[in-house]
Amino acid sequence: MINKPEGIDYEFLKEVTEIIKDSNEKFGIVTGGGFVAREYAKKAREKGASEFEADQEAIKGTWENAKYTIKALGKIAAPKVFKDFNKAKNALKKYKVVVMGGTIPGITTDSDSVLLAECIGAKKLINISNVDAIYDSDPRKNPNAKKFDNMTHEQLIGLAVNSDKRTAGTNFVFDILACKLALRSNIELHFVTGKKIDEIKNAIRGKEHSGTIVR
Repeated sequence: MINKPEGIDYEFLKEVTEIIKDSNEKFGIVTGGGFVAREYAKKAREKGASEFEADQEAIKGTWENAKYTIKALGKIAAPKVFKDFNKAKNALKKYKVVVMGGTIPGITTDSDSVLLAECIGAKKLINISNVDAIYDSDPRKNPNAKKFDNMTHEQLIGLAVNSDKRTAGTNFVFDILACKLALRSNIELHFVTGKKIDEIKNAIRGKEHSGTIVR
C-alpha cells in the first residue's frame, strides 16, 4: 500500500504513522515491494535475468519502500533499513519502531515479516494489503469468492499451497513458508486492507475489524 502506479502514497504513510505514535506498543515493520518491485522484476526478466536475479531486483524495491516508511515515522524509528533480524531486534531496545524490507532471493516479505515477529517475540502480525480479507479465491476475479472472518493456520496453509507460485513480484494470499512459520510459533495473523485506515487501527488495538483473523 506504500506505493502504487501513480507514486508513493504519502497520505497512507502519514495516517499509519499517527496510529503507531498513539500506541504504547513497539513495532517491527516489513515493507513489501508492491508496484515498484513488480516493475523491477519485470524489467530484469526482459533483460534475460534468472528468477534469482529478478528476486534480487524486487528486493531493492522493498528497501526503497522501507526508506520512505522510516522517513514518515521520523524520530520514533531506527534510521536505517535493517537486513538482519537480530540487529533489528537489538535496535528495538532504543527505538519504538524498526523497519525491514526483503532479505534474500526466494524468501518473500511475508516470510520476512513472520521471521521478524519470531525474532522480536511478537505474538500478533498485521498484514496490510489492497485486499480486505482472506478469500477462498481471488475476489477481484470471482464475485462469488468466499470470505473468511476467522480461520486456522492449517486452513491458511491449504490456500497458500494453491496460490504460491514462488516467482518474484507475483501476488498470492500469504506465502506457504510464512504460513508454516506462523503456525510453528502460534503467531496470530490479522489480514486487513490499507484502504480503510480504521481497520488497521482496530487490528493494532485488538478491537474487532472486518478482515480475517488466523489463529
